[in-house]
Amino acid sequence: MRCLRNAVAQLLIACAGVPALTAQITVNPTGVNVASQGATTVFLTFGGLGTEFVAAEAFWCGELEDARPDIGLRCDETTLFGRLPLRFDLARPSGSGALTDIMSVPPSVARRAYQAAAAGRRADFFYVRRFVSRRGGRDVFVAVTCRLTGGGATSPLSLVDVRLSFAADAPVVTLQPGEPAPAWVAEITYSGTGRLLGRWEVVRPGEEFPTENDLLTEASLPLEQRGSQRRWTQLERFNVFLPPTGRARLPGPDPLRLPRQVDGVYLVLLRIEASADRDGQSELDVVGAGTGIVASGAVAGFAMPTLRYLVGTGVTVDALAPHGGVSLVTPVDGAPMPGDSLLSFAWLPVAGAAQYHLEFADERTTVRFEALVSGAVAAYRAPPFLAQRVGSAVMQWRVRAVDAGDREVARSSWRRITAPI
Repeated sequence: MRCLRNAVAQLLIACAGVPALTAQITVNPTGVNVASQGATTVFLTFGGLGTEFVAAEAFWCGELEDARPDIGLRCDETTLFGRLPLRFDLARPSGSGALTDIMSVPPSVARRAYQAAAAGRRADFFYVRRFVSRRGGRDVFVAVTCRLTGGGATSPLSLVDVRLSFAADAPVVTLQPGEPAPAWVAEITYSGTGRLLGRWEVVRPGEEFPTENDLLTEASLPLEQRGSQRRWTQLERFNVFLPPTGRARLPGPDPLRLPRQVDGVYLVLLRIEASADRDGQSELDVVGAGTGIVASGAVAGFAMPTLRYLVGTGVTVDALAPHGGVSLVTPVDGAPMPGDSLLSFAWLPVAGAAQYHLEFADERTTVRFEALVSGAVAAYRAPPFLAQRVGSAVMQWRVRAVDAGDREVARSSWRRITAPI
């Protein structure tokens, strides 16, 4: 019946003398619920691209502009809320002439849409993807309606942020052979509600490390690529329900299950599988990209983080800095604070760092003062009042590197400074 309706629509457009280009590219779903007070990620399928069109940039806006019927509705530039960041653009070809698109709505866009609605404008906004013709024809714009909600039970389950950490406050845990590892936990921020399915895995020394594609959640991949991600030694499976609260703690399995027989670096992986939640589905037959429904519960616009632990002796944590830590340069551990000059801090740059958080803490590693440093600068000169702010006989400092989305990409261990002014 759906195919018959589509055929009739195409015939009516042709009879009216209007080019049928707008019907050539379609999207499903055409409307989604998004959180008004935070980030949301949604799985979309565009169909009808054929071999002519390729995806270009995407925008969010409050109003659509009437354009030619053969190019669709595009954003009214006076109501732009934002542009899909390149780091979140996971659009990939799918099936025959189709495209899988992961729409990651940043909190800044949701906030602007909410402010516009509070000021009396419409309570929804639009996500518009532009498609470019390989043959030099006109661009085509396809819009998806985003409805502001509380981000609860009526929104698709999407992961907004995931942080992994050992109970021991260190970026890399060092163990002796046979020594048990500390417990660890995943701190998950999400929107919507649904089941979180997946497994914990571990990469052993000598095995090839996962790529970014391997660390994406299954729901972030096109249907035909699911099942193609590499797998490593499984530690434990999990299947938990996430209520519409927005935050959850997922404990890791029993630390005794972690292998530690061989010296070297081990990598703990959090693998998230797609769940068939009703609010997060895309129908392929609607857009002519195949048959059936793609489950997209627990979609995410970023790769899952990892945990490292080291087994053996004679290898320092600093040696692992290129693989996930920040290598500190000066001052050395235990250095005294000079009494007649300002103290300077330096570390090696980290690829992908948009900003550094230089944290100063007391002997209990309670952070008392924090400095923000641009990602282009790997150094900091402390102010004269630093010692008073920390208020401790022993000051500790470390550096955390974060990306443009404020997600931690690397972290150093703590270093001590003695004899403050």
